Amino acid sequence: MASLSSSAVPSHPVIFTTQTPYALPSQKFMIPLDWKRYQLSQLINKALDLPKPIPFDFLVHGEILRVSLLEWRAEKGVGEEDTLEIEYFESVMPPQRMSELPHEDWVSSVSCRIPQHFLTASYDGHLRLFDYSQNLVLDASVHQSPITSVCVVPSPSSDTESRVLASSSHDLTACLTRISLNLESPTASTIASLHLHTSPLSSISTDASGSHLLTSSWDGLIGVWDTSVPDDHQVNLERNDDRKKRRKTATANIKRKAPIAVLKSHTARVSKALFAAGELAKGKAYSCGFDSTVRTWDVESGVCINTINVPERPMLDLAETPDGNVLLAASTDRTVSIFDLRVSSLSSSTGVMMHPATPSCISPSESGKHQVVTGSYDGIARLWDLRSTKGAVASFRVWDGMKVLAVDWVGDVVGIGGEGGMEVWRIAGGS
Repeated sequence: MASLSSSAVPSHPVIFTTQTPYALPSQKFMIPLDWKRYQLSQLINKALDLPKPIPFDFLVHGEILRVSLLEWRAEKGVGEEDTLEIEYFESVMPPQRMSELPHEDWVSSVSCRIPQHFLTASYDGHLRLFDYSQNLVLDASVHQSPITSVCVVPSPSSDTESRVLASSSHDLTACLTRISLNLESPTASTIASLHLHTSPLSSISTDASGSHLLTSSWDGLIGVWDTSVPDDHQVNLERNDDRKKRRKTATANIKRKAPIAVLKSHTARVSKALFAAGELAKGKAYSCGFDSTVRTWDVESGVCINTINVPERPMLDLAETPDGNVLLAASTDRTVSIFDLRVSSLSSSTGVMMHPATPSCISPSESGKHQVVTGSYDGIARLWDLRSTKGAVASFRVWDGMKVLAVDWVGDVVGIGGEGGMEVWRIAGGS
């Protein structure tokens, strides 16, 4: 047993574990009780004789250690002789601002899913594509009212130059727009419009295969759509559609699509609907709304199979961790509710992440299943670790006096949209 304590400071027996490549030999250490994260990280680095220092964080009983071992032990009531098992992992470096992409109007949705590009959707009805050098590659006028959401539809094709984008809008429609990233002359053309809703649309999302879409709306409905483009219109134009819209639709030959199913159960506006992640959840979807519920759907039958009521917590956004184990819902009561889907007969949230201002958007990390970024109306984005949610791991102010409305995290790149346009940040490290 390695003792690191001076006679004046009591110590506690500890065994270290890790899932990183930086494993210590299995042995028990006597750790001084006044040690905190920094001293423990120094110990790991010295014991491994690492050529370049690597900062580590520490998990004790599933929580990140933020105080001294003495304070932690007193809070948890752990006995002096109980050996602690402490897991360590690489710390997340402070987020860094990489670039700014100014817009004349608010940016409601962003995507980092097209390699080497950033996609934005704006209140002026435009979709814009920027490259990593901040050059505007494409600017397409798609909707006649503010766009609320955009996603990149996955394609089985190996063609990397052509992509289909799905967008939703206050103009009561969603659209499919094909873009070509030909280096000489990139182009964009809207190929289909989706018609169902009688109130503004709040979101659009795709399944992993790119074969189906979900739309959500203030009318309380969720539309289920396939992504094929029909040969003929499936929906007639309403008589009260203005002539300008009819002329635009006719000249562009945009096919009007009808949904393949409609999901009805919400009693107020629906904020977000998304397909469940993972093979085991195939055919399921989740949604949240202003009726303070999170609902689970069997998409094929169109039936709501579970409802979680969280009273007086109208919800603005919903996200799922890549492993399909956790749902996160942002609410107007300044919380992000955590729902552990592994809990049988789940009927309420299993935890919350408290915010000083209303959180509007959520993006879990694809590479680190325990981490998530939230954006709030106070202009601040926050990085959280789901293993310890008493406080954010890091906060980074994006704008002063302007709301964050959208966030997307891919790799180490985080795209943030809002009233100040779009900014690109980098988050490196972590597990």
